Amino acid sequence: MENPIKLTEKYERNGWPSLKRPDLKPPAGLNLSLLTSLERIRSHALSSQGDIVYIKDGETLSDVFTISANGSWPSRITTERPLAAYWDDETPEWSPDGNWLTFGINGHVHIVPRTGGLPKKITDFAASASGARWMPDSKGLIVTVERNDTDQLLLTDYEGSWPRALTTDTVGDHWDARPSPDGKFIIFNLRRFDDLNRLDVVLLEIATGKQVTLYGKPSTRALSPNWSPDGKWISFISQETGREELYLIKPDGEGLHQLTQAGLDIFQYVWSPDGNQMLVIQNRNGAFELMLLETESGSTVELRNDVGLHSNPNWSKDGSYITFEFESPLLPPDLYRMEISNKKVTQLTFSNPPALQNNKFIVPESVSYKSYDGLEIPAFLYRPEKSNGAAILYPHGGPKDQYGLGWDELAQYFVAKGYTYLAPNYRGSTGYGQEFERANYDDWGVGDTKDCLYGAKYLQTLKDISPDRIGISGGSYGGYMTINALSRDPEYLFACGVSKYGDSNLVSSWALCEKRLRLYTEIFLGHPSQNLQIYLKGSPITEAKNIQKPVLILHGLLDTVVPPAASEEWVEALRREGKTFEYKTYDDEPHGFLRRENLYDVYERIERFLDWYLLPN
Repeated sequence: MENPIKLTEKYERNGWPSLKRPDLKPPAGLNLSLLTSLERIRSHALSSQGDIVYIKDGETLSDVFTISANGSWPSRITTERPLAAYWDDETPEWSPDGNWLTFGINGHVHIVPRTGGLPKKITDFAASASGARWMPDSKGLIVTVERNDTDQLLLTDYEGSWPRALTTDTVGDHWDARPSPDGKFIIFNLRRFDDLNRLDVVLLEIATGKQVTLYGKPSTRALSPNWSPDGKWISFISQETGREELYLIKPDGEGLHQLTQAGLDIFQYVWSPDGNQMLVIQNRNGAFELMLLETESGSTVELRNDVGLHSNPNWSKDGSYITFEFESPLLPPDLYRMEISNKKVTQLTFSNPPALQNNKFIVPESVSYKSYDGLEIPAFLYRPEKSNGAAILYPHGGPKDQYGLGWDELAQYFVAKGYTYLAPNYRGSTGYGQEFERANYDDWGVGDTKDCLYGAKYLQTLKDISPDRIGISGGSYGGYMTINALSRDPEYLFACGVSKYGDSNLVSSWALCEKRLRLYTEIFLGHPSQNLQIYLKGSPITEAKNIQKPVLILHGLLDTVVPPAASEEWVEALRREGKTFEYKTYDDEPHGFLRRENLYDVYERIERFLDWYLLPN
């Protein structure tokens, strides 16, 4: 039995429920309807013919659209693509000639001609398929399928012909295939099962199937392999130095060298059409900067100094302009175009409604504080113009993630209400080097929880903050941090907590979640059969008796990342101990809340809960 607990949509409470405060009004110019009206623009790609494809997350769908890079009215390509979380979705792919478009729908690769038509599923030969990559002839397609509990690469074509297996070994997962410009080879990432912290770059000759590992080192990840336009070099990102830097190597294995020396993490990169330059996104303390890199020297120049998150850079075919995505604490995500000659930027999509533009939003300060062991914890601090005396600590999800200078509508809403808002990048976060990123290995729920507790102590030092009116609220691993912080704090620094789809029992969640999440957990904690005590040490499920403050638990019943049983078990433990809680589930939500009607309900419950327990009469 995969899930021994039968779950249905419900609302439960134990103790007095949080009630709407009729004495409190929404901040001027804002309300939850406006906040949940935003349609996220993301995951774009530029074709050789100057067409842009992107995904728009609407109220009920994550559909595919196209526009011209010169600016035009969007054309809708799909009409029934289910909502997908932006962090767990694939970017559509243009064929090299720009005549075909591929993307995923319901776990299968679909294709549409540039001239339009209904999406055609081309991967009926497998239970599911993803990761479509075009061959140079604009006919062949490499796709990823799961077989024998491993991700394998198949070669098919745009008609969905019976595929040929390119990889068959079961030593690990085969990902992110990239064909050479002449179509004779591919490179791909191999994630070995005997070292889950290792990602190799492997070269495969398509005609013979011969494989050569070009780069592979124990406990070292080599990400995003790609070919130079002339096929003479292979580029990738490696953590060999403790930072994610760019490297180059020749297809024969010669000439390996480190290209960037910035001491910062490279987030994304793309070769220019002539191969002389790259667009590079580098992470500088949570700001994702758009840079131009010379491939001969490795030197870089800044292309744009707007503070925020640049992502998904694309070159035009002639190299005269680029496209990219940008968001910041002041602006939601949109698509932009830049002329290389004069750096003129043109906005191509406009997701920001006029009512939202009229508000004055806050750019958070970059701060840090010392944790229990002296480790410096970086964080972003939102200070309201007029404090209401309360504060919210927001631990991000992941844990291998980072809170950065992106758009966060809920943070801005609470800050507009007068809350101080602190988002710490606790140990285990990315963007600060490998040592910091791996500082919570074999230590989930212990050191990182203390980082959050010391974040509350930092908030107590700020003027206008009442020490007894600090709450904690987070989703996914941030929800897990909430549960840990409330149950493992003898000082009871937090007055209440909100856990969105957070974990409470690492052992049962490992057993119930899908394969990719089991392996993700094992990267940090090993296998539970060998490291059971580490899993138990990180599971607050047995410590519900320590809870003294009210908690709000929210979870989607379609969640395959953190099984909904995790919240069900936690609520059962709270009920058994007679603790104050509210519990709401959503039967049509996966990991994260995507549907507008549900998101509105979630935001409303969080606002009501925090207002009730953190604000004075």
